Amino acid sequence: MPELISFARGAPSADIMPAEDVRAAADRALRNDPAGALSYGPGTGYAPLRDWIADRHGVDPAQVLVANGSLEAGIMLFDHLVGPNVGVLVEAPSYDRTLLALRERGGDLIPIPLEDDGIDVTALEAALSDGVRPAFAHVIPNFHNPAGCTLSLEKRQRLLELASQWGFVVFEDDPYREVRFEGDDIPTMLSLDSEGRVVYASSFSKTIAPGVRVGYLIGPEDVIAAISRAAVNTYISPNMLAQAIVGDFCRSGAIEKSIATVRGALRERRDAVADALRRYIGDEAQFVVPEGGYFLWVELPEDVDTALLLAAAQERGVTFVKGADFMLEGGHNALRLAYSAVTPEQAEEGIRRLAEALAASARPARA
Repeated sequence: MPELISFARGAPSADIMPAEDVRAAADRALRNDPAGALSYGPGTGYAPLRDWIADRHGVDPAQVLVANGSLEAGIMLFDHLVGPNVGVLVEAPSYDRTLLALRERGGDLIPIPLEDDGIDVTALEAALSDGVRPAFAHVIPNFHNPAGCTLSLEKRQRLLELASQWGFVVFEDDPYREVRFEGDDIPTMLSLDSEGRVVYASSFSKTIAPGVRVGYLIGPEDVIAAISRAAVNTYISPNMLAQAIVGDFCRSGAIEKSIATVRGALRERRDAVADALRRYIGDEAQFVVPEGGYFLWVELPEDVDTALLLAAAQERGVTFVKGADFMLEGGHNALRLAYSAVTPEQAEEGIRRLAEALAASARPARA
């Protein structure tokens, strides 16, 4: 068996994580604020980091909650908004852990298709006109996980108009925004919102390292206060040491250096994966080349079953996540490739093996 090449997990490889800068930030945090770093803290998180986040987004610190990763923050929001049979608009495809968390809370999930420029707002408007009444819409606006697409400015504006018209919240789940390789930044829906309709989430997992487990929510003060109370009742205090280290890392300017390193490395890896797909699989592999982020979504011909393809690929030492894992239904011929943890050379070899597996697992078209 050849050495495994994994396109399965959206995490950076160790060579692009800023270990020395994190070490220096930890030393400064423990020298400059040992009590704050090592004690219990408020449910809203480490105050200097909250202030930095608030300043970066142009909001009041009272609108910010810092949690143990953006997934946990989002789940606390779900606990606040979702119960049995509560309607939730989700993208199709969408992040598998989000779908799982919403299902576990009994939400009535309404899938809305994705297009090359994000959620299909025409289909969303039709669903609303047909009687769908969601509590909120979950949207990954930048370099979507798993689809790789980015929500256009026009669609962001229209989504906010629909949220205002029909009275639902927009959950802007945005951990990849800083990891843009090319193209112009698009304003967040949070910054465009004038009615308090948006709750925004992001994370330092993609710009520093996943092991820091620090993410945050920004939203209306009453929502943040309610979630903060739930957080205190759940774990007393978030990880203040990790938040103090991240706070120092950000205030020192090391975050900008880290973002530049991640952008450069991931752009090279994205290009290697896209080029190899064109070379080894060709027109059978349909995909949007993402302008940033960690993921590339591939659709293969309808007669391909990526569950069978995955088994054949694993026999050749390569793995990925099959598309059906990100869908409420369908996705049998799709797969997600995470290029973040592979070198360009591994990307080339991994796609070559994937092409071999595709040829080996080919089967007749469905009747």
